[in-house]
Amino acid sequence: MKILVKVKPNSKTSEVVKVNEKEYIAKVKACPKDNKANIELSKLISAYFNVPNVQVRILRGAKSKTKLLEIIK
Repeated sequence: MKILVKVKPNSKTSEVVKVNEKEYIAKVKACPKDNKANIELSKLISAYFNVPNVQVRILRGAKSKTKLLEIIK
């Protein structure tokens, strides 16, 4: 399954908000330096969809706020 995620780094809370079936907004506490926000995003999405962390891949937008993720179930 592929989803589009808009990431908001440096947030006060970590949460995922569903916009529609294919679009989500993810707030992460981590800063975008040294890939920390992407790592936290991967953990957050894997917990939200109840899949192991290894099965969440960033297909596009590794250095952007809008990312295309693939979730393998």
